[in-house]
Amino acid sequence: MHQIKIISIVISVFNEDKNLPELYKVLADTVSDLPYSFEFLFVNDGSTDNSFTILSELLQKDQRVKIVNLGKNFGHEIAMTAGMDHARGDCIIFMDADLQHPPSLIPDMLDKWSNGIDLVLTLRKDNKDQGLSSKILNKIFYALINTISDDKIPANMPDFRLIDKKYIEVLKGMREQKRLFRGLINWMGIKNHAIIEFEAPKRYAGKTKYNVRKLISLALDSIISFSIKPLRIASYFGIFTALLAILLGIYFVFEFLNNPDYTFSGFGTTLVMVVLMGSVQLVVLGIIGEYIGRIHLESKKRPLYFADFIERKS
Repeated sequence: MHQIKIISIVISVFNEDKNLPELYKVLADTVSDLPYSFEFLFVNDGSTDNSFTILSELLQKDQRVKIVNLGKNFGHEIAMTAGMDHARGDCIIFMDADLQHPPSLIPDMLDKWSNGIDLVLTLRKDNKDQGLSSKILNKIFYALINTISDDKIPANMPDFRLIDKKYIEVLKGMREQKRLFRGLINWMGIKNHAIIEFEAPKRYAGKTKYNVRKLISLALDSIISFSIKPLRIASYFGIFTALLAILLGIYFVFEFLNNPDYTFSGFGTTLVMVVLMGSVQLVVLGIIGEYIGRIHLESKKRPLYFADFIERKS
């Protein structure tokens, strides 16, 4: 007899108390007829609303529900890592708690996995909860990352995905503090993958937790974690300004030697050059500082998170 395979569904939760009951209901209905054993791993990422209370009630109701209760808000990427670390499944499905990652896709994802696909990605064709400005920012975000980063990250492919256990074990070995799951998976270069397209519905309740500040922070983390191109750009920029200063000096000497009427006080040009060079130096120092800061954080070797793992005793 074949042993029934275990499917872990890891769900990141941050202040989603209004979504959790509906999400659990839809999840339970979706997987009820599937020939697998499931565990629902809800990662409570330092929620300040009633999310933990609701999760505790679901845990008492259903033994498949398990809670990874983070000590504070560590962020979405760390929350997924914590869920991955505690998952026991033969594969893991990652998803958000806002119902914009439709649970109805899970049977199709598992069907592809059962036919030998190691990685099932999702491609969001449209987001009904996203306005025009957000869509423009999203395009700028991916254009910037893929221009500067060495590892290209496909646009509109959210963290709603299925990953086979053998690649999960590889991911568990990557313990950097500043992490981007999409980038790490793309870095592994998994060829045996499939893509499922979907349209993201409006959030069932609440508002998105991603704002412009978080998007910019994520972009910086993505670029610095996967590329040293900003350092090269800083070097090229320094060379360019040095050449510009040399050419400007040659121009002034040429004018002085060949134009008897040429008068030059030098104050304006000196001021411009001082401001220009000072700005270039600050930009370059800022880029170098970002990389040194990451080295400093990684060298401490602190745990990525601290959490309690809660499950119902049988």
